[in-house]
Amino acid sequence: MKIIDYSVAPTDRFDGDMTSEHLQDYTRLYKFAKREGIEQFIDLLDEAGISYAVVKARDVETTHGLKIPNEYVAGLVKQYPKRLIGMAGVDPLKGHKAVEELDHAVKDLGLLGLNLWSFEYNLYPHDKKFYPLYEKCIELNIPVNMESSMHFSTKSYMDLSKPIYLDYIAVDFPELKIVGATPGWPWVSELVGVAWRHPNVYIATSSTRAIYLMKQGMGYEPLLQLGNSLLQDKIIYASGFPSVPLKRNLDELRQLPLKDEVKEKWLFRNAAKLLNIK
Repeated sequence: MKIIDYSVAPTDRFDGDMTSEHLQDYTRLYKFAKREGIEQFIDLLDEAGISYAVVKARDVETTHGLKIPNEYVAGLVKQYPKRLIGMAGVDPLKGHKAVEELDHAVKDLGLLGLNLWSFEYNLYPHDKKFYPLYEKCIELNIPVNMESSMHFSTKSYMDLSKPIYLDYIAVDFPELKIVGATPGWPWVSELVGVAWRHPNVYIATSSTRAIYLMKQGMGYEPLLQLGNSLLQDKIIYASGFPSVPLKRNLDELRQLPLKDEVKEKWLFRNAAKLLNIK
């Protein structure tokens, strides 16, 4: 079975100073390539049986002085075009320049989506500063990834990433492909409700250990139950490596009480359809 891991962080390219505790933590996710090399990361994909991994650029220069350039991510994809899929990162606070950067990242660099974490800009996801980027995503036919769970930055409000705000975007942009990345804890049911309501909203399991999805009392019961039935076409596997181990997490996911055809959708078909991967 082919497998797409929708969210990994194997790179360590940062421009700027890390002042936020949240971003200092995030940098630790990107040390693998510097320590071990991108070739070793590909070896880990082979060991886990992962066909493709999605790597994401990031631009929060205005608020945090941090940038993982689109060109850098495109360079990784160029090294391993049959294993890596790249997504763009732009800073909505840069206005029209961000829209131009997104257009360039997709049309010229070959990146296949947009990565935005609204709380890093101290904006709600339905803030009008994002709207030109959403319009560009529709024009380019690419998905946008939005954090949809509790975050650990104490420099911004926790509810900036509350999944209910994805509902606002989906109402205003019914053609926009929206991925709530990290399944909504402690608002799992809220994210499930938004995905149920809107055909253009998906859920990526980023940084969520599969073993916890079936533990009673963890709050993920609606995700597992509806992800095996009504929302089986909406769930996308994403490890969040290296915060979650690649092979172990996949082994745990295979133990989930999911129908075989549903596992195939979670692990490959849903993401492949979203990203137009054959």
